[in-house]
Amino acid sequence: MKTIRNIFLVIIFGALVAFCLYIAPNYKKSGNEGKTNLVINYTNVTSTMKGEVIIDDGNVYLSKEDIENYYDRYIYYDKQYNYIIVAANNKVACFDISKQIVDINGETHKAKVLAMNNTYYIPINELQDVYNIKVQYKDSTDTVVIESLNRKLEVAKTNKDVKVKYKSIIFSKTLEKISSGSKVAIVPNQPNNKGWTLVRTENGVLGYVKNSNLGDTTIERNEETIIQNKKISLVWEYFSEVASAPKVEQGQKYDGVNVVSPSFFYMDSSTVKENVGEDGKNYIKWAKSNNYQVWAMVSNNNNSTEKIDEFSNWINDYEKRKLVIDQIVKYVQEYELDGINIDFENIYLKDKDALSRFIIELKPVLKNEGAVLSVDVTEPDGSDTWSLCFNRNVIGNVADYIVFMAYDQFSQYSNVAGPTAACYWVERNINKFINQEEVEPSKIILGIPFYTVLWQDNEGAVSGTSIPQKNIKIPDNVEVMWLEDSKQNYMAYTQNNSIFRLIWICIMIYRNTRYTQNNKSYKMWIEDAEATSYKLDFVEKYGLAGAAFWEKGYEDESVWQIVKQKILE
Repeated sequence: MKTIRNIFLVIIFGALVAFCLYIAPNYKKSGNEGKTNLVINYTNVTSTMKGEVIIDDGNVYLSKEDIENYYDRYIYYDKQYNYIIVAANNKVACFDISKQIVDINGETHKAKVLAMNNTYYIPINELQDVYNIKVQYKDSTDTVVIESLNRKLEVAKTNKDVKVKYKSIIFSKTLEKISSGSKVAIVPNQPNNKGWTLVRTENGVLGYVKNSNLGDTTIERNEETIIQNKKISLVWEYFSEVASAPKVEQGQKYDGVNVVSPSFFYMDSSTVKENVGEDGKNYIKWAKSNNYQVWAMVSNNNNSTEKIDEFSNWINDYEKRKLVIDQIVKYVQEYELDGINIDFENIYLKDKDALSRFIIELKPVLKNEGAVLSVDVTEPDGSDTWSLCFNRNVIGNVADYIVFMAYDQFSQYSNVAGPTAACYWVERNINKFINQEEVEPSKIILGIPFYTVLWQDNEGAVSGTSIPQKNIKIPDNVEVMWLEDSKQNYMAYTQNNSIFRLIWICIMIYRNTRYTQNNKSYKMWIEDAEATSYKLDFVEKYGLAGAAFWEKGYEDESVWQIVKQKILE
């Protein structure tokens, strides 16, 4: 009998030890005691912070590194001017550390940035409108709660005095006692906790309350949703700064198009010059009467070392970037533009980050005007000034659209003959945008050429001439070969072909080049309507935002019916 009692006591003792070991972790200190806690939405991030939370003179300060980590990967310290620059949503905030002021969309007031242990601490409450957040300091728990105002908020009220528990068991540590009728926020997407609900109290405490102690839930704020717009079908209308905008009749229409991008603006040193004029005003009026959006192009015309150096000078200077941005906004307002298309090419590799800063700082002010920002870029992994000078990940993340100019696989200036935009090359680079550069497919507009290159091989010396799609001629006696991987027709000539020779002589005369009769051969990878059709299939296949076409006036008119069917219908 005594043996049985001893066994029973051992079992009870073991059960008590096991129970104590089970609940003991609930009563261990978290490591956040004795410091101001930070709760972002429904997570206490205090233990993962790089800096600390500072409460000073009614302001809540977070380190630049923590703001970068939790809210803004693009927050930026400008060493030249001793500024901290924040650009988000529809606002740009510039903290002048030396003058202890902040400028937010042109409105300036006092704001101090703290410098501690080689770290800048920024008053996050000054950025509530910039980041669309609500910042509250809870003195009773020494906790800062930051809510994102674009996230769903579901609440409930307690129906009795309750204890908020660390874990979903009755024996867990009590974190806070709250009275009947207290409002708590329901933490979203939580697993089944067997009769318990994870909540955030009004004092910023995160813990569990029994379901039976909560009334009905109500939704105080719904999550903002992004409405997917219809596919983009954009055509560029190019004319130089010494030319006029296309003359259009009010009854004229562009079938298969919903966005036009006229080359209205260009950079001259650090100044944005315009070439709108009366023809341009009429063009805008015509476009809007046909329900076409107008995304005016801004180009940099970096066609010389001097121009590239001028571009480098202003793109690396915050105050000069701001002046350029202000000029663009002025034109958007003056001409009631729907968007801006940035076409900056031939850029130093060293200016890659500065170009990204320009896009980051331009986007909020255009959003404030209700204008779309699209940015033209080339394929990844090319030369320094043509390809590597773009940070496609940043541009694709910040801008409304990133336009992949999927052409000039072999440009007319190449010393090797090849296709302008073979399908295998286009698709390979689309995959690089999505997988390598991590750009959302829904932001990518695929640029498609309305031209091809006629290649001449003069005993090994290769030269090319750009030919508009509408001017491509295939003589009856020339065999055309279909290239399955390129999804293009291909043709080759020799000089014995009289029709082809006549075409080439005309081109040489047009280019003011002397024609000589040597042993020459000719090649062309044909960018006809059929080739365009295959490229348009990538829009649906990869879920792209749409397509863009370079340039209006080069196309075979039959292509627009294909565009209309594959993009707009």
